[in-house]
Amino acid sequence: MKEKVAETERRMQKSIDALKAELMTIRTGKATPNLLDSVRVEAYGSMMPLSQVASVSAPQPRLLVVQPWDKALLVPTLKAIQKADLGLNPSDEGELIRVPIPALTEERRNEFVKRVRKLGEETRVAIRNIRRDANEEVKAMQKDGKVSEDEAHRGSSEIQKLTDRFVEGIDDVLHRKEKEILEV
Repeated sequence: MKEKVAETERRMQKSIDALKAELMTIRTGKATPNLLDSVRVEAYGSMMPLSQVASVSAPQPRLLVVQPWDKALLVPTLKAIQKADLGLNPSDEGELIRVPIPALTEERRNEFVKRVRKLGEETRVAIRNIRRDANEEVKAMQKDGKVSEDEAHRGSSEIQKLTDRFVEGIDDVLHRKEKEILEV
């Protein structure tokens, strides 16, 4: 039973980690190289993550600098950033690309908050699905006689405690990100 609870906890933690990674790509008005993590560049006949074809740095709070390792990838990289629908307007500086980070409008901030809440709800649903799967496995173990009724009940209540803890964690992460987005 302990293995089942531990596996459930691992799966729930992966969901939280995925949420955090996704939230890092949502811009908050400050320049961070993570903003461009979702950008994919057509290079060498395939679509590659920007991080594999260029270095990204944030020398100033409102500026990203992208420097392709291969000069031939400058234009495809520029186009990929423009197509990424991040609300950014990169400029070609010869050997590198400057990406100024504009201040967020109130409307754009609200769009980002809605997106954050949607991601949070999707993660909550994922956590609940993990709980459901784990509880079904516990019931199957009880039905097969692998665990007693008391052990199954204990396992289900531990899984519910995990679920409550992770949903609370999602709420904390979302609250911090919303605060960061709405901060002027």
